[in-house]
Amino acid sequence: MFVIFLKFAANKAAAPDHMEAHNAWLAQGFADGVFLCAGSLLPGAGGAVLAHGEARDALEARVQADPFVAQGVVSAEIHEIDARRTIPELDFLKGPA
Repeated sequence: MFVIFLKFAANKAAAPDHMEAHNAWLAQGFADGVFLCAGSLLPGAGGAVLAHGEARDALEARVQADPFVAQGVVSAEIHEIDARRTIPELDFLKGPA
């Protein structure tokens, strides 16, 4: 499982120009079954995405394709989590025993 932090960068002012394409990128991630959750970092620091089911190199390529990343609106940090404890509904996130 991965957490992707998309923190506002130098070109933050251009966010409105790329919002539609960024939202399409998010929608594709959900449609592909890779993104499980997306939301804002508060207060107004950027966003975060919970991802699962894709190899790290493929996820890195996906993140680089985000128009916000490509246009310098945000910088991306990808953190891998080896989930060991979950509620039953999230057992699919657990790594190998």
